Amino acid sequence: MRLLLLMVVAWAMCWPATPAQAEESAESGRVAFIGVPGLLWADVDPTDTPRLWELAGQSGLGSVSVKAVGTVTCPYDGWLSVSAGVRSAVGQRCGLPPEPIVQGQGAVVPQVTELLKTSDGAYAGTIGAAAHAAGQCTAAVGRGAALALADREGKVDLYAAEPAGLADWSKCRVIAVDVPAFAQAYLVDGKLPSEPEILAPERRRELARQADAQVGAALDRLPAGTEIILAGVGDHGSVPHLRAAMWKRPGTEQPAGISGPSVGAHSTRRDDLVVLPDVTPTILAAAGLERPASMIGLAWRLGDPITPDDLRRDDMAGVTVRGMTGIFFTGFAILTVAFYSLSYLFLSRRRRLGLVAKAAVVMASIPVSTYVVNLLPWDRSPYPVVTMLAGVLASTALISVVALRGPWRRDPLGPPAAVAAVNAAVLVGDLLTGTTLQFNSLMGYTAVVGGRYYGLANIPYALLATSVLMGTAVAAEHLVRAGHRRAAVAGVAVLGVVAMLLAGWPGIGSDFGGVIAFVPGIAVTALLVAGQRVSVLKLAGFCVLGGVAVSAIAVLDYLRPPASQTHLGRFVGQVIDGTFLPMIARKLGAMLHTMLSPNLMPIVLAGLAFLIFAVLRPGQVSAGMVPRAFARAPMLRAGLIGAMVSGVVGMLVNDSGTAVLSMVVALAVPLVLHAGVRSPEEEELLGSPVDERGRHADVLPAET
Repeated sequence: MRLLLLMVVAWAMCWPATPAQAEESAESGRVAFIGVPGLLWADVDPTDTPRLWELAGQSGLGSVSVKAVGTVTCPYDGWLSVSAGVRSAVGQRCGLPPEPIVQGQGAVVPQVTELLKTSDGAYAGTIGAAAHAAGQCTAAVGRGAALALADREGKVDLYAAEPAGLADWSKCRVIAVDVPAFAQAYLVDGKLPSEPEILAPERRRELARQADAQVGAALDRLPAGTEIILAGVGDHGSVPHLRAAMWKRPGTEQPAGISGPSVGAHSTRRDDLVVLPDVTPTILAAAGLERPASMIGLAWRLGDPITPDDLRRDDMAGVTVRGMTGIFFTGFAILTVAFYSLSYLFLSRRRRLGLVAKAAVVMASIPVSTYVVNLLPWDRSPYPVVTMLAGVLASTALISVVALRGPWRRDPLGPPAAVAAVNAAVLVGDLLTGTTLQFNSLMGYTAVVGGRYYGLANIPYALLATSVLMGTAVAAEHLVRAGHRRAAVAGVAVLGVVAMLLAGWPGIGSDFGGVIAFVPGIAVTALLVAGQRVSVLKLAGFCVLGGVAVSAIAVLDYLRPPASQTHLGRFVGQVIDGTFLPMIARKLGAMLHTMLSPNLMPIVLAGLAFLIFAVLRPGQVSAGMVPRAFARAPMLRAGLIGAMVSGVVGMLVNDSGTAVLSMVVALAVPLVLHAGVRSPEEEELLGSPVDERGRHADVLPAET
């Protein structure tokens, strides 16, 4: 009961009022949104883009993740997402928004009525409808701006293709301007090609100068006192980036180019990062218009000072991690297959057992090292890729040395317990401090990809669940040996539930599928530690209990104000209004896609094959060491089975699919292997003399 009370208090403390206060305190007035698809902070400097540089000096500064539905967000998708207030899309290889049809002083975007009939465009026209419902007019410059401000019938009150063509800039409270300089340069026949041309640096600077001139033409015509929101609303090539965001409002004036208050949003839980759907409520709040319930974005807010250099480095870090993730996982898969192949070779011949034991600890230390490296400023290095990978290797070596050389090294379960403890400590500490280690990490997430911005991702969940279940199982082994089985069961249950609550609690872990998968893993481990059997019916009941637990957490989140909810609470809202099916379909498709991943499946297949055959055919595969480890430490077997249950269930309920099970296998199987090699008989074996071929002189007979 005390634990539950503490979690409720923590939940209440994570209920920030800042976003709601930002919306309520925003003065009702005129707002202009300037969208520059493709704009990077690397494009903004005092020489080539003086007007943008000047605006930056008067604004809050941030980055916008333009992720919509696909990997790359074309300008059409970006402007449509602004119009809708939710992530929206029109299909692959789209280009610029449609050309509106001029009608008098205004225009009509006829495609809006068609978009409303699609699953990914069902909320088009949100800004225009809100403005017209309040009796306000809208003014748009350019085709993207017309799409953003069109109502549900596609109508915009004032329209011009260029800034000079808009006769009255002071008539409407809501204004939008499309600056398409970057986007147009990448199009072929009006569409983004599958492999867009990489522009030369001078060509990029030329486009930046053109965009700066177009922005300047709009700024010169805006009435004094207009609140200005500027953002790069889409990508223009095959590589996604973080795009520039500026927010000029009273109190944000700073010396040009030096620093400015950061621009963030509660939707990302980060002070210098917003997402594309956040633009919509920010526009509505600035204009004093009511926020529709359908929007998932949250209004921008100002934070601590930040510089353009900081934001350029953020984009570089995200792009670097995204570019290296596939290569890293491929290398890790190859290394994993090689490790199990060599382990089979050495163990089947009873050779170099000490090397296998040490290599197992090293392999289990690699995943958590991808988070530990973010304690180092690798993104400030002139060679970030080399520095990051070197940091991962150094972190792996450090964790391995601590596990293998610490005072616990004489206990066969000591090094595995040490690796599990490091994993759990790093991930729990990261959850409690804002997940800065998972963010921009090779086995975490990045805002450039835009799948998650805070909380516990699927791969870190797998490592947390495995480390907690394996670690508590090792502790339970010592308690059971001392005759304290009840205490052992209680330890597994209590520590497991605490970790599960941290994983799923809104604003901390915020992991929906992780809670569903964690509960059966905890229950199975606790039952096996208690000496009970686990039936299929019981396992199904535990999975249902996991669903009930996460549903309760999500409903609690939903009961908070919209500005404070996480995606857990918003999902409850989608279930209530019946709009959750497209999201479920996308996640199911992503899960099925990972089943065929060439980077992940080798990790799963190699680890499981080794483990299964080490148990079924111990004489040929592991010299009987894995079964012996289970015989001498039965609780280790309980932890392994519980972790595997969490991995399999997690694979089925998370969009990362195979990635979850692959990381459970990558951590759990090497730890079990080390414990098997280091069983008591092997301790004597490892200390015995070796012959000229590296074999132990008093090797155990094959029948053992």
